[in-house]
Amino acid sequence: MKRFAAKYLYTLTSPEPIVNGFVEVEEDGTVLRTGVCADPSAEEVFLDGVLCPGFVNAHCHVELSYMKGLFRKGTGMAGFIDQINALRDTQSLEDKVRKLSDAMDEMWEQGVVAMADISNCSDSFAVKQRHPMYTRTFLEVFGAVPQECAAVMEGVTRLQEEARSYGLDAAPTPHSCYTMSPQLVTASSVAGLKSGFLSFHSEESDEEEQMMRYGSGPMWDNRIANGIPTPPVTGTSSLEYFLDRLKAGVPVPVEGNVLLVHECCLTEEGAAVAKAVLRHPYLAVCPLSNLFIHNMLPPIPLMRESGIPICVGTDSLSSNDQLCMVDELYCLQQAFPEVPLGELLSWACRNGAAFLGKEDVLGTLEPGKKPGLVYISEVGSVPAGASALYLAEAGTAPRLTEKSKSVRL
Repeated sequence: MKRFAAKYLYTLTSPEPIVNGFVEVEEDGTVLRTGVCADPSAEEVFLDGVLCPGFVNAHCHVELSYMKGLFRKGTGMAGFIDQINALRDTQSLEDKVRKLSDAMDEMWEQGVVAMADISNCSDSFAVKQRHPMYTRTFLEVFGAVPQECAAVMEGVTRLQEEARSYGLDAAPTPHSCYTMSPQLVTASSVAGLKSGFLSFHSEESDEEEQMMRYGSGPMWDNRIANGIPTPPVTGTSSLEYFLDRLKAGVPVPVEGNVLLVHECCLTEEGAAVAKAVLRHPYLAVCPLSNLFIHNMLPPIPLMRESGIPICVGTDSLSSNDQLCMVDELYCLQQAFPEVPLGELLSWACRNGAAFLGKEDVLGTLEPGKKPGLVYISEVGSVPAGASALYLAEAGTAPRLTEKSKSVRL
């Protein structure tokens, strides 16, 4: 048995921390009990920071780790897509595998216990098979030519069979409204929902919305210039377009866990439609990636108000300087200081576990679970001159600082 204590223990069974709390775990990491220290000074291990469950990275493209440091920032989505197309497959398979393996190891040491990962190929499969981190692999589908829908689905089915030969949980998932024909959005969604899970890039930028609503803007012009078929101009949001394509293939409300990734342009109307169509919707925010590409953040106040569970991802090293969950949470805290740390940690741990269907094992520090244990150092307190809104929402909870780092215990 091991015992750890800290100034702030977040079990995440509630958003409030246990001050001077302890957790006891079996040698294999199974939680035995939590509580308040009778005498903090008598504890063998007492950490001056935060203890919490392991993180769940709800959106990552780990196979793109070889692209770290290669991209210009602030190009917008059209410019980012041009860079992806120019830089993809410019390194050897050996280098790609080494760099994605290093990235997974670093995330593991920082406390990530599970990951919803996007794959376009089999590069990551062997690493995932032997890695202690749990991954659900979403086999991302592209294809804007309607006549190629059947061939694309045959290809992703073969990739799914290969992933399963490695013992991985893997299934098709649609990429986005603008890289796929309407037929392929529906076909890949139907195939993916057989596994009970979908992940979809949705409303990532104003450029995407301009393309779908009005048939104009940089992304539209980019596709025309490159001779790529354009998506239908719907006059509605890309999110509503996606939901319409789901309704074309499966009964409503749609069963399964559906993750809407980014949602930087989410509206109150869009959130309401998502809740009406999807039985179990989730939102994944990747703030540092959004700032990297187009200097935009998701509408966190609206997301919180919607009641749709929020998860946190890092996206890839093509659109981020690091794959660090604490840095993502610090970014969110700085932009939205009214959100208390306990809620941010719930997004990064509990909600991600629920999306992946692993809430019986991961996400909270409860007896019988094996969620991993993370120590976050260099935390601060309520900032001087905090607003009444902050004090009402965050109380006296600790705050992350720019020096905060996480490590697996």
